[in-house]
Amino acid sequence: MHADRIFGLVMVVVALAYLYSATTVPTSFLSDPLGPRIFPYLIGAVTLLCALFLVVKPDANAEWPGLGTAVQLAIALAVLLAYASAVRPLGFLIPTAVAAGVLSWQINPKPLPAVLTGLGLSVGLYVIFKMVLGLGLYGFPRGWF
Repeated sequence: MHADRIFGLVMVVVALAYLYSATTVPTSFLSDPLGPRIFPYLIGAVTLLCALFLVVKPDANAEWPGLGTAVQLAIALAVLLAYASAVRPLGFLIPTAVAAGVLSWQINPKPLPAVLTGLGLSVGLYVIFKMVLGLGLYGFPRGWF
């Protein structure tokens, strides 16, 4: 019960810091009526509400996961941090395929479906982001082509 409250208080501080940092997002005179800050404001507000809920009404019978779950979460965090570091130098497709494949393997430890999921998500997301939404993504490292 105390752990939920402590975590809730930590998340309140994180949400408030996030909301404050969202105020520094620059706006252009050619932006939409809501502006570019609306999405960070929504994320911060929802996080703040959820954190306050944890502080006010913590779970009385919280069961902490075992060591195996903590290791799996640490691996997922490491994969996501490596992914964030690798996207710029390696392009979008390779790091996304590797990260999605590893995370898929964590969910269902079968190699072939994990590889196919990684490749499918990588190509599918690239098509959506680059061709449909028009984002300036590089599929591969810039020096390759």
